[in-house]
Amino acid sequence: MIARVAVWKPMPGDDRQWVIDAAKAVPGVLDAYHLIDPGTGNGLSIAFFEDDVDISAVKAAISEKAKDIGWHKKQRPAPESETIYRVLRHG
Repeated sequence: MIARVAVWKPMPGDDRQWVIDAAKAVPGVLDAYHLIDPGTGNGLSIAFFEDDVDISAVKAAISEKAKDIGWHKKQRPAPESETIYRVLRHG
């Protein structure tokens, strides 16, 4: 299993459920979460994938949905960083 963790400073407050829904439409995407620290407004976007998932295909699905809904018609923030991890343990 692999995980993608994106750091947001601050975490966007707009409705981005469509991002999770678009990602989960790709076979092998296990789950995704958006987390926020209520004290700072910073957040994390964490997604879990089966080992054989092509993360670029997930990003393409999200980009296609963004295009369909006109998401990029105005300036949007981007994550401060993005890191891919191999999951060592889970339960």
